Amino acid sequence: MAETGVPFRVLPRLDDRNRAFWTGGAQGELRFWRCQACGYYVHPPQPICPECLSKDLAVEAVSGRATLATYTVNHQPWMPGPELPYVVGIVEIVEQPSVRLMTNIVNCPHDELEIGMPLRVVFEHHEDPDGDVYLPLFEPDGDR
Repeated sequence: MAETGVPFRVLPRLDDRNRAFWTGGAQGELRFWRCQACGYYVHPPQPICPECLSKDLAVEAVSGRATLATYTVNHQPWMPGPELPYVVGIVEIVEQPSVRLMTNIVNCPHDELEIGMPLRVVFEHHEDPDGDVYLPLFEPDGDR
């Protein structure tokens, strides 16, 4: 059950490969698997680096900063959830722009969104019997 004031969300099923990503928000960290041989961030998680084929992968935190690659403003009530309208965006993490996340853009008026704008991660906490989930959402980064 979600906390008071937190919108309904369909939560991911946690497993050994994705748990660090979905729970890193408890420590305020956005985490990805990273190849220890070549430094490539691997997302979504997989057991082998697609760049150098190494199996030496470990979870590492990134800065939480990203750039808005594209977005849409949703006005359709598909299910109970975020208050309408809401923004669905694709963001690129600054450490490796090829790592893209589909997420919600929050704390920004829709008419102020711009492709290429700097963003930072914020986490939305959801209690779940299989382990609490921290969804990474993004807001404008006024520090950049």
